[in-house]
Amino acid sequence: MTLRDDGALVSGGVVVRRMPQPTDGRLADTDYFDLLDCIRSNHGDELALLEAYSRLIRIDDIGALGLAIKTAPTLRASLERVERYWKVVTDTAVYRLDVSGERAFLVIEARTGHHPVLEFRNEGALAGFARNMRHFVEGELALDHISFRHACRGDPARYAEHFGCPVHFGADRDAIALEHAMLDLPNRLGDAAVSDFLTAHLETEIGSLRDDTSIRATLLRRLTPALSNGAPQAAEIARDMGMSERTLYRRLAEEGLTFRDVLTEAQSSLAQELLRDSTSSIAEIAFLTGFAEQSTFSRAFKRWVGQAPAQFRQQPPVR
Repeated sequence: MTLRDDGALVSGGVVVRRMPQPTDGRLADTDYFDLLDCIRSNHGDELALLEAYSRLIRIDDIGALGLAIKTAPTLRASLERVERYWKVVTDTAVYRLDVSGERAFLVIEARTGHHPVLEFRNEGALAGFARNMRHFVEGELALDHISFRHACRGDPARYAEHFGCPVHFGADRDAIALEHAMLDLPNRLGDAAVSDFLTAHLETEIGSLRDDTSIRATLLRRLTPALSNGAPQAAEIARDMGMSERTLYRRLAEEGLTFRDVLTEAQSSLAQELLRDSTSSIAEIAFLTGFAEQSTFSRAFKRWVGQAPAQFRQQPPVR
């Protein structure tokens, strides 16, 4: 299929779908997700589609970033560039390289609201990275396992065969896991000088991107990962952000918000995501969203969305 500048999606010379006209060459995330979900929903074999999807994700197709990834001296350096510069490709997800534990993880984290196709998108993204890493790394790259937060929707054996390693579902992250030694494997086209030149270009490009600098967005990014330690206090968050509590309240007021408004948004959004996409119990979700008691969480959740957590979880996904 080909997407024309006017938003027409053409297959075999026939317009099969009309998309809103891209802005600056980019589709809105919801438009892309709706298209991907339509394709997935109408495909007879989701795992076959996943394999085809992952084959189409080529490092060569993402410009300077792709070249910087391939010419970095080691796999570690490649993944550090992915972590730093992926936002030049899309603002719907970020990658994070976690080397703090016994194994290293390349973690994908969504930066959009929930959509039914995100599980499939994450599977395709990690499958694409696994395939590409095996192509640009010199030597035999062995993956320890792949993990997904959602439940398995197909044959687990076919997933393992496709990824070439064990695949775990219902995990705590969407990630590629590998031994630390794998990060030190050289790349086939490793050239530090070329990669550094391209990295300087990417620094310029990333500097031109307009980030959401609202105090709400900044707070949400800080609050969500901190909730599992209990609902943070405004004073500690303000201190971490390098401002006084009074300044934080003033900046929130300029956006028509209170600290409680943003905290509630973070808790509600995370709770809905966990209820949809994880196998965690409601008691565990209460803890992960900053509540000490399940009963308190359940009352708050019903106030937020008009349904009890168990009732919300039983709803079929919206397509």
